Amino acid sequence: MFSPSFVGVGVIGILLGSVCLMSQRKSLFGVLLSLEVFTLGVYIILFSVFDSLASVCLVFLTFGVCEAAMGLGVLVSLMRSFGGDYVGSLVCGHF
Repeated sequence: MFSPSFVGVGVIGILLGSVCLMSQRKSLFGVLLSLEVFTLGVYIILFSVFDSLASVCLVFLTFGVCEAAMGLGVLVSLMRSFGGDYVGSLVCGHF
C-alpha cells in the first residue's frame, strides 16, 4: 500500500544524504555515513512503494549492506596505510 508519509521521510533522507555528501571535503568517514543515509532513504521509498514486492527491497538492502562493508574495508585500509581518513592526504599523490 502506498504511504505518502513514508515517501516523505525517504525524500528527506535522500536530500539530507545528498547535502551531506556534497559538503564533505575532509573526512572519508563522513562520506560513507552520508552514503548510508542516502541508501536508507532510497530503501524507505522502495519499501513504501513496492510493499508487495519484498524481494526487490531485500535485494536492494543486500546491495546496500555490501556497499557499506566495502566502504568500511577501504576506510580501514586507508587508516592503516596513511594514518588518517582525510581526503586531502589521498589526493597529494601518495599512491
